[in-house]
Amino acid sequence: MIIDKIALLLAIVGALNWGGIGLFGFDTVAFLCGGQMSILSRVIYALVGLAGLWCVTLLFRTDEETGHAPHTA
Repeated sequence: MIIDKIALLLAIVGALNWGGIGLFGFDTVAFLCGGQMSILSRVIYALVGLAGLWCVTLLFRTDEETGHAPHTA
């Protein structure tokens, strides 16, 4: 599903941004968008948060819902 891939990509962007904040004290989104409180930054932060919530649903999906073959080990 395309929305799953978009959500995962946004979650990765958010994780990398938080990693930059934690390791270097540098907020890439704020730097690129004109500060933490700019409208564009806030939209990106909100989209990343929604993407993270969507990614939680990936944990609870069955193989039939995802279209993947069952795991065999």
